[in-house]
Amino acid sequence: MSQIIKKKPKTNGKIGRSKERIKIHPAELLKQKKNGLEVVEDIPHFIQNGWESIPTDERDRLKYVGVFYRRQTPGAFMMRLRMTSGRTNSEQFRVIAKISELQGPGYVDLTTRQQIQLRGFTIENVQTIWDQLEEVGLNSLQTGFDNIRGVTGCPVAGLTPNELLDASNIAKKYTDIIVGNKDFTDLPRKFNVGITGCLDNCTHAASQDIALIPALKEIDGVEQKGFNVMVGGKMGSGGFTPATDLDAFVSPDNAPKLCADITQIFRDNGSRNVRNKSRFAFLILDWGIDKFRQELETRYGTELYSAGKDMRGKKKTDHTGIFAQKQKGLNYVGLVVPVGRINTAQLLNVARIADVYGTGDIRLTQGQNIIIPNVPDEKIGDLTSETLLQELRYDPTEISRGMVSCTGMDYCHFSLIETKERAMEAINHLESKLDNVEPLTIHWSGCPNGCGNHMTADIGLLGKKTKVNGVVTDAVDVFLKGDSGPNPKTPPKLLENVTCDDLPKVLEGLVPYLSRR
Repeated sequence: MSQIIKKKPKTNGKIGRSKERIKIHPAELLKQKKNGLEVVEDIPHFIQNGWESIPTDERDRLKYVGVFYRRQTPGAFMMRLRMTSGRTNSEQFRVIAKISELQGPGYVDLTTRQQIQLRGFTIENVQTIWDQLEEVGLNSLQTGFDNIRGVTGCPVAGLTPNELLDASNIAKKYTDIIVGNKDFTDLPRKFNVGITGCLDNCTHAASQDIALIPALKEIDGVEQKGFNVMVGGKMGSGGFTPATDLDAFVSPDNAPKLCADITQIFRDNGSRNVRNKSRFAFLILDWGIDKFRQELETRYGTELYSAGKDMRGKKKTDHTGIFAQKQKGLNYVGLVVPVGRINTAQLLNVARIADVYGTGDIRLTQGQNIIIPNVPDEKIGDLTSETLLQELRYDPTEISRGMVSCTGMDYCHFSLIETKERAMEAINHLESKLDNVEPLTIHWSGCPNGCGNHMTADIGLLGKKTKVNGVVTDAVDVFLKGDSGPNPKTPPKLLENVTCDDLPKVLEGLVPYLSRR
């Protein structure tokens, strides 16, 4: 494997770790045996001997390099690509399309963390795929297991006039610190970070382990742009826990170090006994925010400023549609990819359109959609006439626009139901039955891990199994009006055990109710 792994002095993640451990969880034994990144040394053996030669624990360790064994498709793997703040381009899209066409099923999935998941390739093709990705500046390092996942941010950072500052470079600097660095690969659990300067609440700030949000702070008589800091948000491990306000302001220059210090505090002090109690939120709950802040100031090396003025507005946007950029005469065009699944022909067409009408730049959103930036005013008419935009619409129905779905049980062994096909069924049914629907979001998660962000949607759907006349059936619980913005809200459960077969009709009655709110 030619992906770069930084050879920094290793702390083994054991500094300050509690000695009160009663038992060692198998996941911890896996990490103690050897660092996860070292699995790259075993790849040639796996390639030569096939997927069945991969020991069970090594299948988990492969997640450190972004390769995922799928129980539903033995021998056909998934690879998650790291795309900080959803930044990508036409060259990368063409390579991804080629890989999916030749070694996968002919489609890929866009994720709610602004990344892409390749599917269906064999272990024998892993090195070839890595080589192709590296040529266009992509990698899959540390995109699974107990790692810092892809850092999210505003997908139109640097373009939208509705931002306090372009935070994409801060997200990249933090990513550069952690990726390939063994100091950051022995965390108690996964770790999500969002960094944004957008004023329009386009990221799920309150659900992140670390969230940096746009803020203004007067320091020594000078008003400075930077970030307020929130910590300990999560979606899974017991449900949505909104992040806690740290009452701290950080400048853009110091933000990457602050995020790294917070991450290392979690590494050294987070619980490792029970997996569903090991997220960062539980350390914050155990310590309290004051103790955590004191520890952070000790590690950071100086006293933190108190929080500045939160500059986020009250409204939200998903950046779908045609919007004028801050650059005069240029526009970005947000296209909906229904439930985040895009085929190779569409990938190639998006790449072509990005080159012909823009500058080759492409952005991915947390709503599993695509943005084409830098389109001149005079080219908008021709772009909107493109056949592809009848499939990936800039002017979708509100039903299609707000529908988000996790992977589902076709490829994820945590999921209890199939989600993407069910979500498409719901879109088709609702679009045929309802007119004049106001903006709303409907998010599907196939299991309590909450990868579809169902607890932050107008209508959240959590997959489960139920019995109908003694027959086990796919079903969902329905949650209403969650929010992960400036005023986060954990949604109440409105309905239980709604069968997926009945769900489109149930949603038909529920959506108009929300539209009248």
